[in-house]
Amino acid sequence: MATGAASSRNRKPARIAADWRGVLARWLRRIGGVLLLLILAAGLAIWWAARWTPPREQYPIQGVTIGAANGVVHWGSIKAAGADFAYVMATDGTTGLDPMFARNMTAAREAGIQTGAIHRYSLCQLATDQAANFIRHVPRRADALPAVVWLDYDDRCPDRPTRALLLSELATFLAQIEAHMGKRSLIAPGPAFEADYKVTEGIARTTWLRRDFFEPDYGAHPWAMWQANNYVRLSGADGTVGWNVLRGEGEAP
Repeated sequence: MATGAASSRNRKPARIAADWRGVLARWLRRIGGVLLLLILAAGLAIWWAARWTPPREQYPIQGVTIGAANGVVHWGSIKAAGADFAYVMATDGTTGLDPMFARNMTAAREAGIQTGAIHRYSLCQLATDQAANFIRHVPRRADALPAVVWLDYDDRCPDRPTRALLLSELATFLAQIEAHMGKRSLIAPGPAFEADYKVTEGIARTTWLRRDFFEPDYGAHPWAMWQANNYVRLSGADGTVGWNVLRGEGEAP
């Protein structure tokens, strides 16, 4: 009897250990299932984000933002993807030039896509010097879309001028590049920049605003162009491109 009782006592810890191993195995399977679902959901979200563009019936005119980060672009593929126009990164501050600018502009036009140039405005450099850089590299063409002044903070530039100084300098820059291009420019302030400087209140220009997946809710007046998705992936371009829509119907701005 003593031997049987001892044997029974020895089996109890073994059963308890086995039960715990079973419970742990079940929890691990459940956790693994949840992790798998999360991974699949994340993958689906990334896939969706890389392909989403606003509906054509609401925004008939749509286009892309392209720069050197997109490599050698196959513009025929960009046209086939539905781009009616393209804004191409051109100049940056007083000396910056996108190395693919001239190639992109020529190839896009050859593919039947309207083109316009973008200048990244620097808070650390004089407006007249920045305008000279733009004028030096961006030729005047009657068929070009209006130039765009990209307004955003840059880690390379710590300066934060007063609003009055910024608006004065920006007005100088616009006057000089508009005299060169023969048409008024667009301004494209980012949300944080606009919140700090209220550029759309101080500069009377058509606005291009930015917000992924949802219409922009900032700016002093309604946007004319909206960068709706900065994560679009297209056959014919490396990395991601910005996808833009024009408010209403008609030609690109």
